[in-house]
Amino acid sequence: MKIAITAGEPAGIGPDLCALLSGEPFANQLVILGDKDVIAARAHAHNMDISRLAIEHMPAALPVMAGSLNTANARHVLKLLDRAVAGCQSGEFAAMVTAPVQKSVINDAGIAFTGHTEYLAAKTGAAFVVMMLVGGNNGGNTPVLRVALVTIHMPLKDVPASITRHRLIDTLHVLNNDLRDKFKIAHPRILVAGLNPHAGESGHLGREEIDIIAPAIQALQHEGMLVEGPLPADTLFTPKYLNRADAVLAMYHDQGLPVLKHASFGEGVNVTLGLPIIRTSVDHGTALDLAGVAGATDVGSMKAAVRLAMSLATK
Repeated sequence: MKIAITAGEPAGIGPDLCALLSGEPFANQLVILGDKDVIAARAHAHNMDISRLAIEHMPAALPVMAGSLNTANARHVLKLLDRAVAGCQSGEFAAMVTAPVQKSVINDAGIAFTGHTEYLAAKTGAAFVVMMLVGGNNGGNTPVLRVALVTIHMPLKDVPASITRHRLIDTLHVLNNDLRDKFKIAHPRILVAGLNPHAGESGHLGREEIDIIAPAIQALQHEGMLVEGPLPADTLFTPKYLNRADAVLAMYHDQGLPVLKHASFGEGVNVTLGLPIIRTSVDHGTALDLAGVAGATDVGSMKAAVRLAMSLATK
């Protein structure tokens, strides 16, 4: 079994993370996709021997300086993703794990790019995808939290109009199906957060729960899905509720992810649900200020992402 690792933004910590994987027991199962010279330079900075790593050399367009973004290398970042997707689709790779990319520099290069999730959906022809983060102990193999999102990368002002009955039902179908098929949870139990404070407080703080969220949940309950809500987000993330759940569905990015990252930062894993391939990723950004700085890179989330990808690939 081979797992593809995309090195991500070459000026960020992605190449550092790749170099630091060389000391892991699973290193011989990885194929690193990236600029070999950049990864070797970061390995030298961290005093790491990368001879155990299989690196498929995909050179950056222009020389890379750690911490310094260059729009000329934006297409290089996307080529890494394209290669990993093609390898997963052909069966060459059992899964792909992505190091962080810098969305701003890709857009500054004139390429419309919202994020990994949306890009991979388009590349694989996935009809509908869902972003979920997994946080837990032992490298993510025993998760304490699985948090999926209805909306992802959009301004907060656009969120309410984007939460429709159709979108909720599609999101919950994908979440339920992948928890069952990829995570091998026979009967997934899903809790759904409300949009408004106190889940709308019976309509006094908003009607989205009454008019949209609750009817969607009821429709899925009639299908036999074990889904509950809408529940107030300020109390949902407590043991009283989480002990009876396999996943939580949050309405927007900063409703659910701050809680997960507080509980599991450094070992959280981003998983894209709904893809015909397995894709996991780190739960953090490019950390430009830490790139190439000896002893500054925490590889915990990357190791957790690799372990989870391997686990899903063998289930």
